[in-house]
Amino acid sequence: MQSFKKYAAEFIGTFVLVLFGCGSAATAGGELGYLGIAMAFGLSIVALAYVIGPISGCHVNPAVSLVMLVSRKLSAKDFYGYVVAQVAGAVAGSALLYAIIDSTGKAVTSLGQNGFGEGYGIGITTLMAFVVEVVLTFVFVYAILGVTSEASNGRVAGLVIGLTLAFVHILGIGLTGTSVNPARSFGPAILLGGEAWSQLWVFVTAPFIGALLALAAYRLLNVRKA
Repeated sequence: MQSFKKYAAEFIGTFVLVLFGCGSAATAGGELGYLGIAMAFGLSIVALAYVIGPISGCHVNPAVSLVMLVSRKLSAKDFYGYVVAQVAGAVAGSALLYAIIDSTGKAVTSLGQNGFGEGYGIGITTLMAFVVEVVLTFVFVYAILGVTSEASNGRVAGLVIGLTLAFVHILGIGLTGTSVNPARSFGPAILLGGEAWSQLWVFVTAPFIGALLALAAYRLLNVRKA
């Protein structure tokens, strides 16, 4: 029963993150601007951290769950359960967003999907998109590891993590749309297909690498707390 609650919390959390974050990008991107979209993603995490954090830790991100697995703070069983729940939540959030846009009679061309190349953001290359996602994820996960290292930070951890997510989005939106989260990228890509799907590998592999590099750096530089 306890595991079910954790997985349900991760499903709900990722559903909310994708619906509100990607939804803001897809339906009001021009009006909100980069800062508005960044805050939609960040504030989603702030809200979720204080609701589902006590249940599952509020990972809502397979890259974060991988770091917790490697750190032995999450069992292998729960890791797989978390990832399945996160991906399912992302798909569900994207599906609802798709239905909302489709109900207007307009063609659904955007679900806040990540991307790169000509016609997306400033048009960076595949290699640079990969590098960007590694760096953005590194910064995000490094902040998570730092702020969650002390129990006394519990009251502010959600705020710091959410604001850090917003922070990396401000730079990343014009480059790749900012993934730092394989599940968040998978949801829109599987529904839209095409280029979003063909480019998905970058937004799955790079965040995992960036997260593991963040863990390695944390262990090297924050020896006392590792």
